Amino acid sequence: MSRVEMVISDFGGVLTTPLLEAFTAVQDRVGIPPKTFGQALRELSDRDGANPLFELECGRITEVEFQRQLADGLEGLLGHRPVIEEFGQMLFEALDPNPGMIDLIREVRRDGIRTALLTNNVKEWEAAWRSMLPVDELFETVIDSAFVGCRKPDPRIYMLTLERVGLEPDQCIFIDDMEININAANELGLRGVHFRETAQARAEVHALLAD
Repeated sequence: MSRVEMVISDFGGVLTTPLLEAFTAVQDRVGIPPKTFGQALRELSDRDGANPLFELECGRITEVEFQRQLADGLEGLLGHRPVIEEFGQMLFEALDPNPGMIDLIREVRRDGIRTALLTNNVKEWEAAWRSMLPVDELFETVIDSAFVGCRKPDPRIYMLTLERVGLEPDQCIFIDDMEININAANELGLRGVHFRETAQARAEVHALLAD
């Protein structure tokens, strides 16, 4: 195999505290039972043939349109229309940076390894998530699903990332907290590290760099 030249990291849930905990906290604040959010998205997907969250993360609908669709779906399940206009703001208030993984990015850069960020995200949230850490200091390249029109685990977003950084799949380590995203990366030949907790992910990355 080729020498590793780059570490590609996800954002939410890797460089931050867990996304699931943040979503749960937001749902508690707006009075949405934990399973209802997902149920609403599934029912909307079945009805319309597209998941509103995925459409939002691909930049095909605005945050306002997403909020409208989600409120429609939740209203039928909850019996009232929830107030979710500040969902994104509340989500970021519930997230904190993950110092151990941010330090890992700094460490590998000091060792001469290139770094990139590959995130499923939302156009309207860009200022909020970038304010959480020094993105441009840590990463030479940022691939944001909302600006490129596809999202993980679509193979196209991995291929686009490789094209932009000019590397082959086996020259890259890819870190993500979603196993489905890791599986897709592995199928293309990237060296996937499924983030479950910081010490485990750091150890796996260092082991791959030592090969």
